[in-house]
Amino acid sequence: MKEKLEALLQGALVELSTVSTEETLHELRVKYLGKKGLLTSVMKGLGSLSPEERPVAGQMANVVKVQLEERLEGILQDIRERDKEQKLRNERLDVTLPGRRRPVGTKHPVSLVIEEISEIFAGLGFKVAEGPEIEMDYYNFEALNIPKDHPARDMQDTFFVSESVVLRTHTSPVQIRTMLKQPPPVRIIAPGTVYRCDSDATHSPMFHQIEGLLVDKGITFGDLKGILTIFLNQYFGSGTGVRLRPSFFPFTEPSAEVDIACVMCKGKGCRICKNTGWLEILGAGMVDPEVYRHVSYDSETFTGFAFGMGIERIAMLRYGISDMRLLFENDLRFLSQF
Repeated sequence: MKEKLEALLQGALVELSTVSTEETLHELRVKYLGKKGLLTSVMKGLGSLSPEERPVAGQMANVVKVQLEERLEGILQDIRERDKEQKLRNERLDVTLPGRRRPVGTKHPVSLVIEEISEIFAGLGFKVAEGPEIEMDYYNFEALNIPKDHPARDMQDTFFVSESVVLRTHTSPVQIRTMLKQPPPVRIIAPGTVYRCDSDATHSPMFHQIEGLLVDKGITFGDLKGILTIFLNQYFGSGTGVRLRPSFFPFTEPSAEVDIACVMCKGKGCRICKNTGWLEILGAGMVDPEVYRHVSYDSETFTGFAFGMGIERIAMLRYGISDMRLLFENDLRFLSQF
């Protein structure tokens, strides 16, 4: 029995000396100390020993078991410490590397267009003015030479809050409010949200406009054309063709629609410009003297011009967007392109 236990211990120690993984160590633990292991098999022979030999052999078997358990535990700790050091060495963190950046949003194309246009007009001496989106009928219509019985009201498709309160249909009320607050000269642009009862691929019930106003002594239609030509050439590229066509707006006289050479086909004619080579971009004109009467400006001393453009239309031309509704659907796949 003694020889068997010593041989078992020596054999186990030899095998354990070559162990390099926890899996192999577990297999050897089961082989020698498991319920059906070699030590258990040897100890089954205790019953064949004499009463005097039995305690000695049992004590020796316990010593062998304790030695094997201590050796197994020591090797396990060595393996785990080795694996830990190797993992730390292989996965060492370089603290000098930049951290992972959080994904950030991008500016909406409408916001980009408003900022770009505002920057151009700031270079031309215009300041940004703002006003309420829920507006009095007086500022939205009557002060702009559109009395209650004027047929031009039918052009607006207005959302009425009450008989005297509306959701503004353009940012022109900002011009009235500004002129009421300050005497000439006035040189402003008024970007903002406006509302009309209209919705399809090229119209939205809520959209954005930028309108401009310049009032001073000696302002002519030539100044209007010059300012707009400078703006359109800066925004759409130097040499962009610009033309003015006679039109009608209740608060300007004379009035004009302003076209630019098609940005898609460079004026050659395509589906976008309906083969005309031109795209309508904004409306403009000289401020009607009747408007000056509402703000107590002397129309004999001061003249001026006003203009207005839809931001969504310009954004569609700028970025090649075919459907205005894309600008309001909040699809991140679309918005992340800007």
